[in-house]
Amino acid sequence: MIDFYQIRSPLSQVTDERMDEYIHALEQAIGEKLQRVQLEQYLADDFALLYVASGGSEGYFLEVFQQLKDHPCYILTSGESNSLAASMEILSYLNGHGGHGQILHGDLQEIAGQIKALRNAHRGLHALRGKKLGCIGKPSDWLIASDYDADTVMRKLGLGFVSIPMEELLQEIARNSYTENEYTEAFKKQNFPAEEIEKALYVYGAFQRLVEKYALCGVSVRCFDLLDSVHTTGCLGLSILNSLGVYGGCEGDMPALLSMAVLGSITGEPVFMCNPSRFDTKAKCATFAHCTVPTTMLDSYCLNTHFESGIGAAVQGEFAEGDCTIFKCAGDLSRFYAQEGVIQNAPFSDMLCRTQVRIGLDDFSYFLTNPINNHHIVCRGKHKAEVEAFFHLLT
Repeated sequence: MIDFYQIRSPLSQVTDERMDEYIHALEQAIGEKLQRVQLEQYLADDFALLYVASGGSEGYFLEVFQQLKDHPCYILTSGESNSLAASMEILSYLNGHGGHGQILHGDLQEIAGQIKALRNAHRGLHALRGKKLGCIGKPSDWLIASDYDADTVMRKLGLGFVSIPMEELLQEIARNSYTENEYTEAFKKQNFPAEEIEKALYVYGAFQRLVEKYALCGVSVRCFDLLDSVHTTGCLGLSILNSLGVYGGCEGDMPALLSMAVLGSITGEPVFMCNPSRFDTKAKCATFAHCTVPTTMLDSYCLNTHFESGIGAAVQGEFAEGDCTIFKCAGDLSRFYAQEGVIQNAPFSDMLCRTQVRIGLDDFSYFLTNPINNHHIVCRGKHKAEVEAFFHLLT
């Protein structure tokens, strides 16, 4: 349900029935209930709309301006009874007196899209406040440009970082235990050596206990160190975390983990951390690959070995065709990339990480001229507008 506060002139020609008719039509376009509320509730909401129902509403806006000037004003217009003209006058006043806002105007589908994008952006920002991301061990040595600014992220998002020694993870793995769930059970049914699955699930159990101990919403691990120390990988463990809604990243890449948390919080979708692996500029498609995909994103999967080492267990998944979004933000939130594409069928390659997704893209200039490091994040659905709205909130 989305709340809105309504203002209009008593001299307006628009009737209560006409306003209700417009709101109902907009509800149908959004697929969600709109609720008319009093000013106090509007101000208390993390996200709400200001419905300027008619011309002549400017004076009524001035009466409440001091109360709502620090509240983002998303001004809903009907396109009737001089609603747009009044909204422009109100927004001009807001911009000149320390407030900020945006007019929502267009046909019903356009307005519905704007509302959903803004609502999801606010939802994402609210979901991240007070949460923590953990890094187990140091970032992998090859991540020479993947820095992050913990102070800036805390100031802008209210999101903190926790460093966890690799030795603590190894101690937890040595307990050789994990809590069963639908994902551990599904992995154990795969046609793959049982002892390798069990070792990988011990790593999952260790991850889960550290996530609970430090109250983390996500964790990244210097996973290649596990190859020598425990002779397995973190791939299955991170896949399970991602399936459970805990962001699980590899190689200690904290900007990538931050990007996972941002995209997941905005969209409510599971996310996949992966490498751009191949670009086909003639066919206009890109292949991304990694081994820690949440199985909740997949059409089907099996288990395979870890690509680089040939040991352990990793997820080899296949995606159904459909819309998707590719995303990455810098570790100081100073810039971001968001692009929508279409997942396509692709043959499996032994020369890439085990889960491979081919995405139709029209433009590769970002990747080839000014990328934000190597790892990028993919989720299902079209979410570029929500991402852009989210970063607009941070300015």
